[in-house]
Amino acid sequence: MGVNAAPPTLQRHPQEPTRFTFETMEGRKEEENSMFETSHVLGAVLASSLPLTQAWSQCMRANAGGSSFTLERCDDAVYVAFSGVQTGVPVTHSLVPIGGGGHGLFSPLVGGEGNGGEPVLVHAAILHFFLALFHTNEFQMLAREIKNKAAIFTGHSIGGTLASLAALHFLCSSSSSTYPSPSTLLCITFGSPLLGNEALSRAVQRERWCGNFCHVVTRRDVVPRLLFCPLNLLPPQLVTHLLQPWQLLLQRPQVARPASVLSDQEEAHLHILISRHIDAAAAAAVEQEISDAAQRRSSYWPFGNYALCSGEGVVCFDDPLLVVRMLYSTFITGSASSSIEEEHLSYGDVLVKILENLLLKKRIAIEEAPESSFCAGISLALEASGIGIQDMGATKEARECLKMSKRMGRNPNLNSAGLAMKLAKITPWRAQIEWYKASCDDDMGYYDSFKLRKAPKKDSRTNMNRHRLAQFWDDLIDMLQSNQLPHDFNRRGKWVNAAHFYRLLVEPLDIAEYYRVQKHKKNGHYLIHGRERRHQVFEGWWRDRKKDSREGDNAKRSKFAGLTQDSCFWAKVEMAKEWLEDAGTESDPAKLPQLLESLKGFECYAKQMVERKEVSIDVLAPRSSYTLWVEEWKVLQLNLGLPMAP
Repeated sequence: MGVNAAPPTLQRHPQEPTRFTFETMEGRKEEENSMFETSHVLGAVLASSLPLTQAWSQCMRANAGGSSFTLERCDDAVYVAFSGVQTGVPVTHSLVPIGGGGHGLFSPLVGGEGNGGEPVLVHAAILHFFLALFHTNEFQMLAREIKNKAAIFTGHSIGGTLASLAALHFLCSSSSSTYPSPSTLLCITFGSPLLGNEALSRAVQRERWCGNFCHVVTRRDVVPRLLFCPLNLLPPQLVTHLLQPWQLLLQRPQVARPASVLSDQEEAHLHILISRHIDAAAAAAVEQEISDAAQRRSSYWPFGNYALCSGEGVVCFDDPLLVVRMLYSTFITGSASSSIEEEHLSYGDVLVKILENLLLKKRIAIEEAPESSFCAGISLALEASGIGIQDMGATKEARECLKMSKRMGRNPNLNSAGLAMKLAKITPWRAQIEWYKASCDDDMGYYDSFKLRKAPKKDSRTNMNRHRLAQFWDDLIDMLQSNQLPHDFNRRGKWVNAAHFYRLLVEPLDIAEYYRVQKHKKNGHYLIHGRERRHQVFEGWWRDRKKDSREGDNAKRSKFAGLTQDSCFWAKVEMAKEWLEDAGTESDPAKLPQLLESLKGFECYAKQMVERKEVSIDVLAPRSSYTLWVEEWKVLQLNLGLPMAP
């Protein structure tokens, strides 16, 4: 090698993989070898289950009847089938808030919209129809009939969407002891249009209700996919022609099904339009970018479990993004063997064919042996979904989608496990703040000691630990909001309790710092203008937990609480101090009564907290802000000649 030659470490051919890339590929391969794809197994179990075939039979019976729903007891379950022939439901695609009008029928879903989140929206016409149905005697009789029983709600086409909304109502009311609700509830729909937006999907995941919904969709049925496409882009005559013949056929399934009322050209146009918008919806969700295309796309989004059917089998998915991708991949594969009307009406025939094929399938219909059990499972899942090896483009995309979904599905749980380890590592910081609090309880309490910086060295260390803990919990909230943690993370007892303890211990220090640097003079009082968002979020977690467990606040304490149960107690003390100061100098006779009323309100609140022993002992320390306020309030009452509370 010449003296002017470049060092060999700087030479690298573009096609030569780096060591990092090689190790990454090896790690990914090892990860795949440890995973299994089970969507086709779940599909086989579902297809062979009695509730699925029984639900379809009930749908056919409801469609043929003249009422909005039918009710029938089969074995140990009550089947409630909503008819797909519903009059007065307009061809619309508008969305409205699920809690609009203040009816309170879906309170848990509405309750999770706080902190600036996207509101939960549902199909306007379906919600309007359900509210009208809810107030009928028939529906109230239905509620009494399914009380404390296993209920299966079902429906075909629009009836399925209505069944989903009714099931959501009963799940929302299950926390109420006064409203009749079933002991268990399952909703099975067939070819139903989408019900609501992505916020609804997240709310159902947050409440852990995904397992209560199973939406059965065939490979080329346009109805479950139609609302991905904005209806203003569909020619009105096309939609009219699409929907007209189904009403008669749903009511009379024995009538021979006619040929499609749409021409081949119209069907091709509809197929392309729907395919394009499903693909765009999935792409926009993945990129999470605000673009012109994303803004024009439909706001509808799937929720619950989806069972995608073909003559070859069934695959089940619960990840909404994967559902959208697979709805797209299955829709664009193969060629249409029947009209779009036939696809929407032949769920019974597909179920029969699936049961026959379950007994025949013994091997994977591919030429090369799979690299691992995971790859074999993916091949079986693709075959069951109807994506054949001849559909090379769709097969490759669907295969990569299934692999990515499996990896992404593991990440939230892995992140949660990682946070648990980090929580253990920050415990010493929290323990040092607890020690600091205990060392201040006998004098003026840790709130006033930290605010006045009576022990600079200890106060400085406590302040550093306060910032460290805040960073951990802020990062946790960011991870939750960016879907890096399980959707029910904020309902898990370990994290709800840990966040609650952190809020009770540290928020008084945040309040003390806020008033120490006199931010209240510039921004206003802490409660309105200074409270950190993490404390508001964690208070909501605790409130929801108490609501879910139906805990009461009437339990009597035998000793004072270790931490004051209202983490904003000291912020209210600071406001009361200002009112007291203003009342002592107020010369306007019109303003003084308002100040005195506010002071009496705080006095009553604080006394109740002390009597119930819901405050920490530091609140009653000899030189605490609260103790000094009580003495000054008594002096003002004597000076003004006010009657003193006992």
